[in-house]
Formats: sequence, C-alpha cells, structure tokens
Amino acid sequence: MIIHENYFLKALHTFHIPVYAKYFAAFKSVDELQEILNDQNNALTQKLILGGGSNILFTKNFNGLILKNDIGGIEKIIEDDSHVYVKVGAGENWHRFVMYCIANELAGVENLSLIPGNTGASPMQNIGAYGVEIKDVFHKLEAFSIADRTMQKFSADECEFGYRQSVFKTRLRNEYIILFVTFRLNKVPVFNTSYGAIEQELEKMGVKKLSLKAISDAVIAIRTKKLPDTNIIGNAGSFFKNPEVPQRQFHELQQNYTGIPGYKLTNGKVKLAAGWLIEQCGWKGYRKGDAGCYDQQALVLVNYRNASGDQIYNLSEEIKQSVKEKFNVDIEREVNII
Repeated sequence: MIIHENYFLKALHTFHIPVYAKYFAAFKSVDELQEILNDQNNALTQKLILGGGSNILFTKNFNGLILKNDIGGIEKIIEDDSHVYVKVGAGENWHRFVMYCIANELAGVENLSLIPGNTGASPMQNIGAYGVEIKDVFHKLEAFSIADRTMQKFSADECEFGYRQSVFKTRLRNEYIILFVTFRLNKVPVFNTSYGAIEQELEKMGVKKLSLKAISDAVIAIRTKKLPDTNIIGNAGSFFKNPEVPQRQFHELQQNYTGIPGYKLTNGKVKLAAGWLIEQCGWKGYRKGDAGCYDQQALVLVNYRNASGDQIYNLSEEIKQSVKEKFNVDIEREVNII
C-alpha cells in the first residue's frame, strides 16, 4: 500500500484542472481497500472516491484522501434462456465494457457507447443516452461500507434510481464505495433507434440491417461530432441535466417559443432539452479566457487549456441564471462539484 502526499490530479479527471490531493492512494482489490482504510492515519481524514474522473469539477485542492478505484475485470457469471449476467469491476472502463458486450452479442448497452468514465459510476449516476439508462440493464451491485468495513449488495429497487440519480448521490452519499456491478443483458436484442439522430445516422451510414455494432457505430459517430475529445479539450460531457416541467408550464412556453422541444414522460411531466434552452440564451460557442460553452453542443462546458475550476463553475452559474430569467426554468448541474 502506497499513500502519496500532495498528489497532482490534472491527469486523473477529464476537466484537467491543475489541483492537488493532500493524500492519494489507488486500490485494485477489496483487501487493498481494507488496508488503506484500516490505516489509523486515515481514520478521520475526509475521503473522495475517484473513478474515471469524467463527472467531476475540482474548484480547489482536495484536503483529504482520494481513493482511486482500479478494480477491473469482466466476467459472465450466469445465464438463462433470455439473459446473460455479467459482473464488472467498478474500475473497468465503461466503453471497454460496452465493446465487450457488442463483441459477445449481448444487447442492452449499445446506445451507451463512448460515454466516458468507469463502470462504478454508471449506477451512481444512472447514466443514460439515446433512450437507454443503466436501470434498464442493471441487476445488482456490491459496495463497501466505509463506516463498518463490510460488503453489501444493492438491488435495483435499493439503488432508488432516478434521472441521473441514485441513492448513492442522495442519502447514502459518501457512505459506500461501489466495487462490482452486475448487468442483465439480453440474448435477443430489442433495438432502440427512435431517440436523437440515430435513425438519420444509420441511414447516412447505409445500414440495411440493424445490429448491435451498427447502433454502437452510429452513437459513436454522433457523440464524436457533438462532444470534444477530453484529451484535447477538458470537459465532463453534459454539464447540465435536462429539466422536467409540468405540462401546463410547457404549453405556456410553447406559446412564446414555438420551436421548443419537449418529451412527454410517464410521470405526467415534460422533459425539456437543456442544450436548446442554453443555446437560445446565446451561450453556445461562448468563451471567456479558457472557460467556454462548446460550439457544437451547448450542454458541454469546456476548459480550453488553463481555466480554473472556479471559472468553469462561475460560467455554469451565469448560464443557470440566464435560463431561469428567460424561460423561468431551473436547470441543475449533472457534474459533481468539489
């Protein structure tokens, strides 16, 4: 076990903000995690679990212990007539897992191709894209309780999934470390191409027969056009959640903004496109110093080179306020602020 002091974090998160952790340690097994946490010097230290660093914005140095989850591995554990259950280490790269599923003809996550980050964050965030969310393929997870040093299993119901939300972001925040996630994948695919520009992209690609790979390739093509490469321009993907409003409010908005997109939800509300709202407020392509709003997708805030975390955060506050003033709609940050 090696615990580093004053560890530089710039390369370990996708915004690439130059900040330091007072202490830093990586673990590749439950035993290594136990050893780190049992160290008396770490008992009262503030802790932060870091995976792929793709949904976090550091606005300052972290005055505590950052634990980097490097538990990997992808393993088929059981199957039945319709499904294959695959257990994945939380430190496994998410896109690598998706590519594994496609190579093995396991359906359910193809629409989630090229989402940055690691597998452990997928249930925490209930990540989603193009009409699919983690809760649709989730079976269970195993997490480590920081308080009592025990492993616990969580079912889908116990995870309390919501829109980009789970119990691990609310009442159990910072109490558990997700170590393994088991997914229930379909042997026979049910293709989902109706959301976003997938159908248009498939047509452009000349796809005559649908397949998991074709849908994945279409999603990758769309995301590549709309989202900057984090190795070149620092970002965390979509910075804001799509807001939900009552139908009455949506109808009022339609009267003033005839082109406003909205998606009716089963809860009776209407989901708005945060990117559209932000773009209508004039932010798309905006840049102040090295902090900006990406010119291909208004949902994405970027660090062009040397922006500070505070500069990115302050820009997000200005965007939130302008959307509220123009549309009377609150948009929430999806990215975790440290």
